[in-house]
Amino acid sequence: MARIAGVNIPTNKRVEIALTYIHGIGRTTASRIAKDLGFPIERRVQDLTDAEVLQIREMIDREITVEGDLRRQTAMNIKRLMDLACYRGLRHRRGLPVRGQRTHTNARTRKGKAKPIAGKKK
Repeated sequence: MARIAGVNIPTNKRVEIALTYIHGIGRTTASRIAKDLGFPIERRVQDLTDAEVLQIREMIDREITVEGDLRRQTAMNIKRLMDLACYRGLRHRRGLPVRGQRTHTNARTRKGKAKPIAGKKK
């Protein structure tokens, strides 16, 4: 099992798909990495040599922010918005949708389970 950016990537999957297991690398970025390093599309992780895994690891370290650094960066961006007390920061602080979605109905993912209100009958 290859370990890249602190993540064990699955050995039986294609390189493009296996790289998406790393936080911060999606399909497009994974395809670009494989293409830049010259791997054929059907190449699987188990068929990679140690030198090729090292090439992938170095390219990711050099060009892309992934895993812990990316999570930290995202958390700091949200914290900055909350400290500024701008609209988006207040929405984050209150646990409500940030990007303009309605909250009268829906928004259960952000708001959590519905809480009954006493005496609110027709």
